[in-house]
Amino acid sequence: MKSPYIPATDKQREEMLKSIDLASIEELFLSIPKELRLEDDLKLPGPLSEYELKKELLNLTQKNFDATWNTSFLGAGIYDHIIPAAVSHIIGRQEFYTSYTPYQAEMSQGVLQAIFEYQTMIAELTGMDASNASVYDGATALYEAVLLATRYNNRNEVLVARSVNPEYRKVLSSVLRHSGITIKEIGFNTKDNSGGTLDMEKLSEAISDKTSAIVVQSPNFFGILEDIESVSEKAKEVKALLIAACDPLSLGVFESPGNLGADIAVGEAQPLGIPMSFGGPLLGYFAVKKPYIRRMPGRVAGQTSDTEGRKGYVLTL
Repeated sequence: MKSPYIPATDKQREEMLKSIDLASIEELFLSIPKELRLEDDLKLPGPLSEYELKKELLNLTQKNFDATWNTSFLGAGIYDHIIPAAVSHIIGRQEFYTSYTPYQAEMSQGVLQAIFEYQTMIAELTGMDASNASVYDGATALYEAVLLATRYNNRNEVLVARSVNPEYRKVLSSVLRHSGITIKEIGFNTKDNSGGTLDMEKLSEAISDKTSAIVVQSPNFFGILEDIESVSEKAKEVKALLIAACDPLSLGVFESPGNLGADIAVGEAQPLGIPMSFGGPLLGYFAVKKPYIRRMPGRVAGQTSDTEGRKGYVLTL
């Protein structure tokens, strides 16, 4: 049993077998019952050249029903957006290469500046005072926001609109299951022109001085804009925090959640230039108003000056 693809000589194989007290490679498979072993050769087609193989694979991929050739309304937060060629070119530059969080600032100015610029952009889009360097995905950002709120006001009840992405709600329920935090889902309108949006009457009935935060998504899972300003007024009545989950691309057109009264803005930043890639990797953005900056999860890149007065970037939190 020899394989031309394993770069080992006969002598090397002999030495390896000797080190484990075996006489042949076949002895490695004696534990497999004989009736389960394949004795005959596999009936495989002959080899193909690189060009022929590529052509064959392309023919197979054309059988897929994918978003490249078809309009897709699926995704639930992960969408097929046009990504400019400049994106892959820029992130391929050497300055951005890093194996992990850039703790050694003098060696990581490129990636630190990129994170700083990203944070600045997210803060501007959301109307918030600060953003962190990101978290794993939108669902992670949401549960981190809920944890921030409950720790900030020491309350253990959270009201979540049922129009929020169901995957986000599942993650939230899973993470908080044994935390002592109660999640109450508030239904959406089904009767009038505001169908699909948070039912404000049900919200008024559910909210109390035990409420730590209210969670809404806009555009919500149905693609409808929520009245964030009205929800903010309800939250302020009981000194609860308002957490708004928003599509970052929509904030180039619609009013930012911060300007509408939200305390924390979170969401999925995949639409900003990450391919769908079968559902990942993703990017959760997280932005807050000033009172909550030091309670943000993750890291924050900041701008500073060195001893010679030159501008530089470091991890500040």
